[in-house]
Amino acid sequence: MKVLLTGANGYIGVRLLYELLKADHKVVCAVRNAARLSVPQEIRDQIEIIEVDFLKVELNQKLPQDIDAAYYLIHSMTSSTEDFDQLEAQSAQNFVKLIRETDCKQVIYLSGIVNEDKLSKHLLSRKRVEDILYTGDYNLTVLRAGIIVGSGSSSFEIVRDLCEKLPVMITPKWVNTKTHPIAIRNVMSFLIGVLGREDCYRQSFDIGGKSILTYKEMMQGYAKNRNLKLAIITVPVMTPKLSSYWLYFVTSTSYKLAQNLVNSMAIEVIASKNDLAQRLGIELYDYQEALTMAFAKIEQNQVVSSWKDSMVSGRFKYNLNKYKQVPSYGCLKDAQKLAANDPDAALERIWSIGGKNGYYYATFLWKIRGYLDKLLGGVGLRRGRTNPTTIYAGDALDFWRVLVADREGKRLLLFAEMRVPGEAWLEFEIDENNVVHQTATFRPKGIWGRLYWYSMLPFHYFIFAGMMKHIATGK
Repeated sequence: MKVLLTGANGYIGVRLLYELLKADHKVVCAVRNAARLSVPQEIRDQIEIIEVDFLKVELNQKLPQDIDAAYYLIHSMTSSTEDFDQLEAQSAQNFVKLIRETDCKQVIYLSGIVNEDKLSKHLLSRKRVEDILYTGDYNLTVLRAGIIVGSGSSSFEIVRDLCEKLPVMITPKWVNTKTHPIAIRNVMSFLIGVLGREDCYRQSFDIGGKSILTYKEMMQGYAKNRNLKLAIITVPVMTPKLSSYWLYFVTSTSYKLAQNLVNSMAIEVIASKNDLAQRLGIELYDYQEALTMAFAKIEQNQVVSSWKDSMVSGRFKYNLNKYKQVPSYGCLKDAQKLAANDPDAALERIWSIGGKNGYYYATFLWKIRGYLDKLLGGVGLRRGRTNPTTIYAGDALDFWRVLVADREGKRLLLFAEMRVPGEAWLEFEIDENNVVHQTATFRPKGIWGRLYWYSMLPFHYFIFAGMMKHIATGK
């Protein structure tokens, strides 16, 4: 079967791509930027990639006519706290227009559970998208999920951050709201299982795991799984705004995502009973089993996707491709170079920079810079990196965004998403003579940008020199 996969760069999309290929389907990935599809070259060789921005469809934009089915995995929840619902509706309307010109027989949409009269803006938006998708000429199948538990999911990472960092929590009353978590492995089984099934056409199904828990019970369950001591004290006075700031400063989430999540957490989300799991032969996992499977992937460095690598986890909404060519005019630079003792080992250190590995020299100063950035509303170092040794263009790396990750050409280019009065790049390259080049480039905005650069020069002098020496020599 030939399948169109929209949202292929997302947390669910990347994982679903691997599952579709395992099932021997032909896959067409629809992405805004083909260069930043976070999969290895051997996967790229097996798929077709097309560039489509469903928010800004061009007049001559077309989808492959011979597709048999499509997955609609486009969400704009974290891109804006004000108009994400309008963006989601616009994307859905454009998708319906484009898919109408194809042979597509089935569209599968992963939505959110909507089983209360009073819904959050987030859940209302998902329901509105569902209604728009039902207007198409194809057969729609909707799977509605609540909290998804898996390595790299936003929900899992938030609970992980809270429990690992805070042995005592003062929590808002929404922690007593009931929810219905589901393991990412079960979500994949449902998404694959309904593909091509006529008994699932033009129907919506709630999907949930074996456990119905409050958010408080989820955190207590996490602590039990990790053998952590945890005390939770609930207070009624914490407003949604304070709750959002609390999540933002303690966890790895962005403020925009935290704000939308808090608005949703007051709503009870429990899957309505149906026989879909039995029909598809799916064994549901409980919360503890989902946690255990998530940590198995983390410990084996097999996390294939993370919400943090999405563009909406950073500061910029626009396409960063235009920054791949590092400017020279009006820029200030710190350039270092040093011959590598072992070029392969040097390249490995470049590819492993950031995250838990740190920056090889004066990492505590990088951490201070990250804390300051977060206090100013930036991304800080909260995102880390999805994999300690593997990286792709488009990935998040602490407060950087990877623009170029050319291992064969031995070049890594990072663009700063921290709050700075200008634009900043950090580039590493190993030339044909095995000399490592490390270049920090800053294009200041006005006098404040220049003052910022020159005030940082004393730190740059030994930080960049120390980092260069360690990367090139390992010492």
